[in-house]
Amino acid sequence: MRWSELFADLEAQLAQADQAELDAQVADRTRRERAAVSWTDRAAAALGERLTVHTPVGPVRGVLEDLGADWLLLDEAVLPFSAVLSVAGLPTRSTDGRGLGRRFGIGVALRGIARDRCAVAVQDVHRGVVVGTVDAVGSDHVEIAEHPADAVRRSAVLTGHRVVPFRAIAVIRRG
Repeated sequence: MRWSELFADLEAQLAQADQAELDAQVADRTRRERAAVSWTDRAAAALGERLTVHTPVGPVRGVLEDLGADWLLLDEAVLPFSAVLSVAGLPTRSTDGRGLGRRFGIGVALRGIARDRCAVAVQDVHRGVVVGTVDAVGSDHVEIAEHPADAVRRSAVLTGHRVVPFRAIAVIRRG
């Protein structure tokens, strides 16, 4: 009987050591997998969810409608990733479909807005605002024909042209 108790105790110790090793491996694997997930992967899993995106010009709240290679669309506001300081409301995990979202960058998105010819308000990272119509999009900048938001872009209402580098854009909203 004594030997049986000894062997049972040894077996329990081995089982406990095996479980501790497995727990350590799972924790390590979880940390490695988590390290491979970007915040944009988590954002892709949040399409349709209400988020708060903190930018240099303040928080932007809304439903995440779309995202691309370097931008988010939150309730008709386009935010470049470069202006994102933090995001509240993301799920704790990404979906298996990492990298969901549009493949194109902000330049392509802005060219689409330029074709739309709607008035926009471009707020820069220092809280400056340019209102007008996107006239042209370069490789690293957007050119805005400045005019009042409630006016259609016509020569008579233009007050100037302004070039805004992508890196300076915090938020772009419909006029």
